[in-house]
Amino acid sequence: MHIQSYLYILLLLMAAMPVFCATEDREDIEEIKYTLEPQPIDHIVAVVNEDVITRQELDDAVRTAIGRLQSQGIQLPDHHILQDQVLESIVTKRIQLQHATEVGLSVSESEIDETIQRIAEDNRLSLPEFHTALENDGISYNKFRNEIREEMIMARLKEREIKNQVNVTEGEVDNYLKTQDTSAIGNDEYLLSHILILVTENMNSNQIQQRNERAEMALAKLKEGADFAQVAAEFSDAADASKGGILDWRPINQLGPKFAELLAPLQLGELTPIVQSPSGFHIFKLLDRRSQEVPTVIIDQTHARHILIKINELTSENDARLKITQIKNRLDRGEDFAELAKLYSEDSSASSGGDLGWLSPGDTVPAFEQTMNTLLPGQTSEPVQSQFGWHLIQVVERRTQDVSLDRRRQLARQAIRTRKADVVVQEWLRELRDQAYVELRLDDER
Repeated sequence: MHIQSYLYILLLLMAAMPVFCATEDREDIEEIKYTLEPQPIDHIVAVVNEDVITRQELDDAVRTAIGRLQSQGIQLPDHHILQDQVLESIVTKRIQLQHATEVGLSVSESEIDETIQRIAEDNRLSLPEFHTALENDGISYNKFRNEIREEMIMARLKEREIKNQVNVTEGEVDNYLKTQDTSAIGNDEYLLSHILILVTENMNSNQIQQRNERAEMALAKLKEGADFAQVAAEFSDAADASKGGILDWRPINQLGPKFAELLAPLQLGELTPIVQSPSGFHIFKLLDRRSQEVPTVIIDQTHARHILIKINELTSENDARLKITQIKNRLDRGEDFAELAKLYSEDSSASSGGDLGWLSPGDTVPAFEQTMNTLLPGQTSEPVQSQFGWHLIQVVERRTQDVSLDRRRQLARQAIRTRKADVVVQEWLRELRDQAYVELRLDDER
């Protein structure tokens, strides 16, 4: 409860109590009565399950949204429209945080410290300098820290939700690379404003048609010259509506072929037509574009094989070391490495003679990699211990390899996953919202 509420209740209690005082104390009483003048209670503007959102919270968030829009030179939408959008974003955030609590999801203080440290470093500031910068911007460090905590929790919650629902197969990556200009993958990034008119799976054809008509109304306003941020605040169902609908920089390959095809020929400031996707109807405005080169990646790789004797409840460390030493003695006498690996190695590579294929830096545990890097081609190590047991390592050959194609496959995989995840997250947020008890009370004030 806010302090105004305490003061108000205290006054009510005082009014009901008999006054026992001497006449000379009346001035003191008058002073107290003046000081404790009843204050308006910070009333509730929304109920979210068993939680509430207060007028003070909403006003603070609206002020933040106004400051953000003004700093970007965006014309402010109607105050009631902006208020509604900001309140809806608070509701969506509150529902996610409640769900995170229900499933036992949290972040540690050390994780928050590390994140803030990275933010400071990205701004080329020490932590004390970063604290000062926040204060100069009128931002409480504790409030900032709590916002970081909440953003981390929501990001982790979304990742948890999409983890088992979004899979990318090698076939999808192959098909993506065939249909895209592979030399340009990751090159073009777009800064966009976005309006989403959401469509859900349970909508019938009439409801979908109504959503399409709403998108057409929004596009008509934009073509008449209306400010995009105002139209986004009035029409968009996306979480960024109260921020003017501005998306972060996104590689074109993350937007999907249909969107990429429409955006590629646009000039700055131009609009796309209405685009339908599984999540609804979209309108984009191109704000800016830039190129990001995919670097050529050259690394040293090692073709190696090994023999592993594991340490477990059946084989002690001494027994494992004795066994690997005996195998090394047989190798020194000229026996074949691959044959001994097939006979004695307890690794899954045993059937292929201990062959591990081409290894890149970081593919193996440090103890293994450090020893491997000291060997010449054809040379076999002395017994070396890792967390898995005792090894004998033999280097077959080395090469310098361009892994740029691997990098392109990685970018393609990320693009496909991001595109799929966007659809899943939008639908998941809509389901969370539908399942929650939400009571909005702003209309009571108007």
